[in-house]
Amino acid sequence: MTSASGGADMVDWNLAVATAIRLVRPGPEVSRAEAAAVVAELRRHALEAEEHVREFTGMRSSSLAEAAATPVLIVDRPGWVRANVAGFRTVVQPLVEKLQARRANSATAGVLGTVGEKATGIEVGALLAFLSTKVLGQYETFAPAEPSLEAPDSPAALFDKPRLGPEGPGPGRLLLVAPNIVHVERELDVDPADFRLWVCLHEETHRTQFTAVPWLRDHIQSEVQSFLAETDVDPGALLDRLRDAVGSLGGSLPGLGGRGESGQPATGLLEIVQSPAQREILGRLTAVMSLLEGHADVVMDGVGPAVVPSVAEIREKFQQRRDRGANRLDLVLRRLLGMDAKLRQYQDGAVFVRGVVERVGMEGFNRVWTSPNTLPTKEEIHDPAAWVARVGR
Repeated sequence: MTSASGGADMVDWNLAVATAIRLVRPGPEVSRAEAAAVVAELRRHALEAEEHVREFTGMRSSSLAEAAATPVLIVDRPGWVRANVAGFRTVVQPLVEKLQARRANSATAGVLGTVGEKATGIEVGALLAFLSTKVLGQYETFAPAEPSLEAPDSPAALFDKPRLGPEGPGPGRLLLVAPNIVHVERELDVDPADFRLWVCLHEETHRTQFTAVPWLRDHIQSEVQSFLAETDVDPGALLDRLRDAVGSLGGSLPGLGGRGESGQPATGLLEIVQSPAQREILGRLTAVMSLLEGHADVVMDGVGPAVVPSVAEIREKFQQRRDRGANRLDLVLRRLLGMDAKLRQYQDGAVFVRGVVERVGMEGFNRVWTSPNTLPTKEEIHDPAAWVARVGR
């Protein structure tokens, strides 16, 4: 497969999608009528959640056109895979260009590149197959530009079908993964209607964050592109860095007990191959993502009591599920992929948001959205009073 620019790509994306769809586990058993009812209810709840989130947070989309340009898609697991491949293709373009330049000076690049792209495509596909069963919803910041949907496989198709791209970056879109939502609500044995609205409140908060704060998407994209620009595409350099990192873990990698920056647990494979400049960028990105995730958790719990009757039961059972994790293999994969760090983002960010709101109220907290300079630092995420002293008053 070739990239949009006509050069060799790093990943055979079509093969990645095909591999993921072949490996992905089927969702819960439901009749077609039940599936149609779930999709319809999620669409209603997504629309309802939008107004609840705006009222609670005081955040409004900068324009109706911008809000309308960020659609809500109800997808199945293959649809989630396709949507994320489209996003990946958009965000890794700087790496593709670096790899193309490197291969242009190599006589054997053509054959080795093709083999590498296919191997990586299979690896990415296997990873996506695993992740596609874990995600309830996702705001896709790096969604490709319209047209974002392909024609359905049949007139009776239930789920939206995202395109693979490779159009340029678009304004973003919200994905709700219907089979995973049904799976978790059954596993927790909670009221389905309440749980679906509760999930929509969290995900709609992310959509509101990006539509109400026009500079936020560009800021995150700039940080990600800076991170990727610092990536060394020399396999030898990456291998040396990996060896150094493993050595610094004191032999604890097989047991997944290594520590990362400042004595904190290592966040997975990504962290151990980073350069110093990338660690600095990732620190800023981690602070932003902790803010966004924690804010969404606070909003869903703040709105919940008024519109979700069983919110206390849902939160308790859902938190127990987060804390419990899954089987041993699942825990190993989560650790290697850095998904433990994702869970810490929810917890750290929520503590930060609640700490700031307690001190200066929601209006004072909303100063966080003024500019990149008012975002919390990695240190301030763990010290709300420090952010208030710098910005909030």
